[in-house]
Amino acid sequence: MKNFEVARLFNLMADVLELQEENAFRIRAYRRAAQNLESLREDVQTLAREDRLDEIPGVGADLAGKIAEYLKSGHVRDIDRATKKIPAGVVALMNVPGIGPKMAMRLYGKGITDVDRLEKAARAGRLRGLPGIQARTEESILHGIALVRGGQARMPLGRALPIGRALVEALRRTRGAKEIAVAGSVRRGRETVGDIDLLVTSDHPRAVMDAFVTLPDVAEVLEHGATKGSIRHREGVQVDLRVMEPECFGAALLYFTGSKQHNIRIREMAARKGFKLSEYGLFRESTGKRVAGATEEEVYAAIGLPWIPPELREDAGEVEAALARRLPSLVTLDDIRGDLHCHTKASDGHATIEALVAAARQRGYEYVVVSDHSRSARVAGGLSLEELRAHTAKIRAVARGSAGITVLAGTECDILPDGSMDYPDAVLSDLDLVIAAVHGRFKQPRAEMTRRLCRALANPHVDVLAHPSGRLLGEREPCAFDLERVLDAARRHDKALEINAYPTRLDLNDVQARRAHERGVRLAIDTDAHMLDHLASMELGVLTARRAWVGKADVVNTWPARTLSMWAQRHAR
Repeated sequence: MKNFEVARLFNLMADVLELQEENAFRIRAYRRAAQNLESLREDVQTLAREDRLDEIPGVGADLAGKIAEYLKSGHVRDIDRATKKIPAGVVALMNVPGIGPKMAMRLYGKGITDVDRLEKAARAGRLRGLPGIQARTEESILHGIALVRGGQARMPLGRALPIGRALVEALRRTRGAKEIAVAGSVRRGRETVGDIDLLVTSDHPRAVMDAFVTLPDVAEVLEHGATKGSIRHREGVQVDLRVMEPECFGAALLYFTGSKQHNIRIREMAARKGFKLSEYGLFRESTGKRVAGATEEEVYAAIGLPWIPPELREDAGEVEAALARRLPSLVTLDDIRGDLHCHTKASDGHATIEALVAAARQRGYEYVVVSDHSRSARVAGGLSLEELRAHTAKIRAVARGSAGITVLAGTECDILPDGSMDYPDAVLSDLDLVIAAVHGRFKQPRAEMTRRLCRALANPHVDVLAHPSGRLLGEREPCAFDLERVLDAARRHDKALEINAYPTRLDLNDVQARRAHERGVRLAIDTDAHMLDHLASMELGVLTARRAWVGKADVVNTWPARTLSMWAQRHAR
């Protein structure tokens, strides 16, 4: 998928324009287009082929032309000309969160020409004293460098999953390819992955491998064997392919899915029963005869276990639960009846209420909550009290004319630094569902942030705490708060914490969500959709919930609309 390549190019152009002090409108246009491309679930190449690039919010005729030019030639002449004027070291420094174009240019002028020199200077305290840089800024820069390096080593699931699936679809068209699967940490739903593992069964492994190493998105061939190959994808991630015989596909899928610790536990169990387990199958130790291997189910059954869902395979109690026949029935994407966190053009979304409702209905949802930003979120177009009243009236008018789906009026209301809400209680009481969220002052001390979140949860009109940690994968560290105290407050007031499925959030993460589940706290899985395309990110939230051992009954938006509404109304009484 070229989405991320084009997004990176547009962000670079925005940085260059900022350095050249160009028109602020042009800069915002490039950044907005880049952000929307990064979160777009549909392949931009498909949109270009179908002449639908103008459907991407923020992409007009000019940027659509640049996208088409890049997809055809791999270059955009205007951007190439602009970037040639900027030293490569400045571009590298701008990739560090917290360092804007102008600061990068100042640092470059002081002889800091790459990230390694930047890190050394920050650790030695040699940056403070430069314009805009104090001791705290140095700490933020070091955090940013760690985020960049972590991002270089691991790719967010929201990027890796579509890449893996696109490769699977490409290999399906290869002569001789039969069963194909994504394995590894992508299959387990890890929030970030180090590489992508693919498995294929085939009677013609050489043909499959030759096709694999010549796919259009291959940037570099790392290994090209008869049954094993590795490439560097154009998105930077390594992809490993193994071609297996059909009779050992299940064993290979189990082995290459992992995790390493789960595999160790399974091999130990196999050994105690007189078996030897490898990627080629389960063999009787005494005779060398293969007794299982075609499917994962038969391998697990042969060593006395039911099939264990991939998301649970972390050696975190799943083997013991399987032995006791107490594996949880995990929530599925089909269980989700609606999305509680969606934005429209009224704030910083890109669709009308009517379009959002139609898209939710098309996904088979029973309900959707329109939850635009509150007044303090000025950058996100937050609504004033008067605008909220008019917006709510419009939502209710659309709801009356929407057959087959319940449309609820809500808000994503800012939690102010002291824990109070951005709208008065009298205003919140008129809404069907209230989502509370932190959008600023992320660096409050741990105790203050904890009090802030707990006070919000105690508000009788709040129903869901959105993206509780405020983190952005590879961009912003989570805020510091006492999870146990926040869970206490959520349970005491019967509120839900959100698993935000937005690809760069996945917040709560799987560990926090599992702890919430263990404490009996309700959860909501929402997309935080700002474009209609974002509704498809629900899958990422469901994967996170499954890794947290969460079942259908634990998720409030698996409930019928009437049950959800009664739950929300009970808080306000």
